[in-house]
Amino acid sequence: MEDWTEVIITVDASNADAAADIAQMVVPYGIYMEDYSNLEEEAMEIAHIDLIDEDLLARDRTHAWIHVYISPEENPTEAVLFLQERYAAAGIRNEIDTRRCVKEDWINNWKKYFKPIPVGEKLLIRPAWEEIEDPQGRVVLDLEPGLAFGTGTHETTRLCMELLERYVRPGMQVLDVGCGSGILSVAALLLGAEKAVGVDIDPLAVKTADENAARNHVEDRFTGICGDLTDRVSGTYDVVVANIVADVICVLTADVRRFMKPDTVYVMSGIIDTREADVLAALEKAGFELIERREEKGWVALAAKMA
Repeated sequence: MEDWTEVIITVDASNADAAADIAQMVVPYGIYMEDYSNLEEEAMEIAHIDLIDEDLLARDRTHAWIHVYISPEENPTEAVLFLQERYAAAGIRNEIDTRRCVKEDWINNWKKYFKPIPVGEKLLIRPAWEEIEDPQGRVVLDLEPGLAFGTGTHETTRLCMELLERYVRPGMQVLDVGCGSGILSVAALLLGAEKAVGVDIDPLAVKTADENAARNHVEDRFTGICGDLTDRVSGTYDVVVANIVADVICVLTADVRRFMKPDTVYVMSGIIDTREADVLAALEKAGFELIERREEKGWVALAAKMA
C-alpha cells in the first residue's frame, strides 16, 4: 500500500483559524491543527483543569502548525501550489513542508487532539477512544468521527448544537441536511427528538452517521439517506438543520419549505460572516423570518421560521 503525504503548514498563531479554513479546501478529511497560543485558557474552558504537561507549556506560542494528509490518489504537488497561492492572496505568511507517512500514523496523530468537549448546557461530546468518569449531568454523545467529518470542535457544529438545544423538544422529527458524521442528528435524538433523518451526498458519511447512531443506541430512530440535498427526502419535520456552506444553504432554502410544518424551525450554520447577507437575502426571498442569530470567531448560525 502506498504511503500518504503529510503537508505541514507553519503560520503565525494569529492567522491559525484563517489558514486552517484554507487548508480544509484541499481535502475534506485528515486535517488537524496545533495551536498553543491560548493553552491555559482552553485547558480550563474545555477540561476544567489548570495543571498542564510541562512539554506543552514549553511549546512555541507564536506559531501554529496545520497538518493536512493527502491520499496516494491525490496530487500533493498540486495541493501545495494551491495552498501557496491562497495564502499569498490572503496575506498569510507561511512555510510549507511535506513528508511521507503511513495512513495509520496520521489517523492516530489527529486523535491525540480530539478530547471530550462540553457543548451548550446539556451535551458532552466524547470521542470513542476517550473515557470520562463524571459527565457532570450532561448527556454524553459518543462519537467516532471517521476520517472526514464533524467532531463537534468546530464553531459551526457547536453553534448548531446550541440552537438544537433551544428548539428540539420530545417527540419532534428532525431533518439533518449534509449530516456528515451524524453528530447533529444524534444530538437531536439524545435531546429528545423522536426521529431524525440524515442526508449526505457521500456514502461514507452516511455509513459513519449510521455507526454513530448505533454507538449512542438511537439507531432505531435514525435514518441515513445518501443523496443530493433533499432529492430523496419525504415527509415534514419540526426542525430542519443544515450545517453546510452559504452557497448550498441558499440553494436549499429555495425549496426546503415543502418539508416543513407551519411552525418548523430552520437552523443553518457553516456561514462565514462575509456571506451572511447572501443567506439572509435567500431567507427573505423564500418567505422566512429570522428568529435567532449566533456568531463565534467569524462563523454565523441562524434560526428562522416561515413568516
